[in-house]
Formats: sequence, structure tokens, C-alpha cells
Amino acid sequence: MVYVAGIDIGSTYSKAIVLNEKREVVGQAVRRTGFKLNLASEGVYAELLQNAGLDRSQITYVAATGYGRFTVAFRHTQVTELTSHAHAAVQQFPGTRTILDIGGQDIKAIRVDGDGRVRAFRLNDKCAAGTGAFLEKTARYLGLSTDDIGPYAMRSTKPVQISSVCAVFAESEVISHLANGVPAEDIMRGAMIALGGRAAQLMHRVGFQPEFVLVGGMTRNSAMINSLEGHLKAPLHVAPSGLGQLNGAYGAALLGLKRVEKLLAEGKPIPPAAGAGTKGEGTRRRWSILAGKKAPEKPIAPAGNLVAITPAKEGAPVSA
Repeated sequence: MVYVAGIDIGSTYSKAIVLNEKREVVGQAVRRTGFKLNLASEGVYAELLQNAGLDRSQITYVAATGYGRFTVAFRHTQVTELTSHAHAAVQQFPGTRTILDIGGQDIKAIRVDGDGRVRAFRLNDKCAAGTGAFLEKTARYLGLSTDDIGPYAMRSTKPVQISSVCAVFAESEVISHLANGVPAEDIMRGAMIALGGRAAQLMHRVGFQPEFVLVGGMTRNSAMINSLEGHLKAPLHVAPSGLGQLNGAYGAALLGLKRVEKLLAEGKPIPPAAGAGTKGEGTRRRWSILAGKKAPEKPIAPAGNLVAITPAKEGAPVSA
């Protein structure tokens, strides 16, 4: 039996998923990342194995992605977040053309083609007012937990406007509304509408082609989905069974499984993990938006001597 794990170390949450050779989800886990990324990867991996009823020796391959992917010592390979999200979204919704990921520290808008290749992307990572962290901070002002903000905001009947594009000034607006007696649900819904507007603008900048897919933790927030659809004037696809939040890990696992299938078909052994004591594939191979694009080999002519570059042998490091 082949089991492949995908580990997504995000700035706020770490996510993990394990698939079997039939691409069935065997287990998943989500936990806070914290400030020690290496401990985050070990923690979420241990939780994943427990939930899946597996031990480390049964995992064939581990693909890491996300903000802290290079800290996953037991990885076999690392995959960029853009590639992971694109691959998983198109696998689940073949008509996908624009993907939105609202993370704790940034927002990503990604435009893909029918094969799941990234064609354009934009990131908003300059100010916390345009990220999920702004909603979490607003929730803390209102005495709400992260899981409560969606249902709470849906109770709003008259959402207030939060116009500041700076997190500091936006927080001042929230405090001012509270001092003026504005209901907390109207403030929370106003914050979501403001965030949804910034996210929609970012999607326009990558080409804004339907179908649209929302990934990341905001897939659990019904009020945020409602706000985004209002700005887009179109429906958003959201993966079922919590897979939207694990989209990055899912994409990494799918790509890892493809790699395993290729190695097995060629009769090659699975290489050791990055921290296994030898130079395994995890130290040198990764997928990226440039994967598959090989630069032409050119001769080098130093000091009048023409020296040809020798083509790399099979199994040599792949640059990305």
C-alpha cells in the first residue's frame, strides 16, 4: 500500500493530509503553526498519523508546501504554494480559472489554465488590513473566537463601512464603531465586506476569469463566502468536507503521488527524505510555476576558449 502525505506549513495554521494510491483521503489534520516552524511540522504530522491510524514507516513519500515548507525536515520534496493550490483546485473543479486564497499574512489570487498551470498571480502582503489576520484581530476586539465570526456576522442587518486600507486605521474604525454602540455583528460583517472588496480587486488584476475557487481557512466562513460572491457577482466553488482549508496540502500530496507513481513505473527506488542523513531528493527537487520549462543549453566562451556544457545526467538536481 502506498501512502503519500502533503504538509502545508502556513503562517497561521499548519495543515496535513495523507492519500493512498487510489487518491483517497486517509487522514487529515489542522493545527496552529506558532512561532517554531520545525515543531509545527512535527506536531501536525504526528496528529495526521494518529488520525489516519498509520505510523511513519508506512508513509512512502512526503511533499511539503507553504510558508514554512523548507523547515519540514522529513520531506522528500517541496512544492510552491501557487503550484499546490492550482493543481488541487483544478483536480476538484476542472473548470477552474481563478483561485483566491485568503491567508493569515497575505492574499493570493491565481489564474490557471485548463491543465492547472499557473498563468498569472498577485499577492497582497503589504498590509494586515488585507489579510485574514485583520478579521481575527477584529474578532478579538468583539470577544469572538475565529470559529464564531462567520455565523455571528450572518446575523448582521446593517453592516457598517470600514473604509481604511491600513490595518492601524481600520482597527481605529472598529474601536470607534464599538464606542458609538454599533452592534458587534454589524462591525464584523463590515470588516468582511471590506476584506472581500480588496480580495476581488486582486482577482481582477490577474485576469478575473470564471470559474472561481476559494481555498484556505476562509472556506469555513459562510459570511466571508457570501461577501466575496457579492463582490464577484458570481458563485465561488468551495471543496466539500473541509478540503478547502487543506487545499495546499492536498495539492502537494497529489503531486507527491504522481512522483511516486513515476518512480515505481520506471523501477526506481523512492529516495530518502531530506533529513535522512544523505542527499535525498528532498534537498534538491521541487515543483514550481516554472516546472517543465528547460532553458536551452549554451556554450561558454571564457578568454577565447570555447567550452561546451555537458548535459546533466539523469537524476541530477533539477532547478526551479
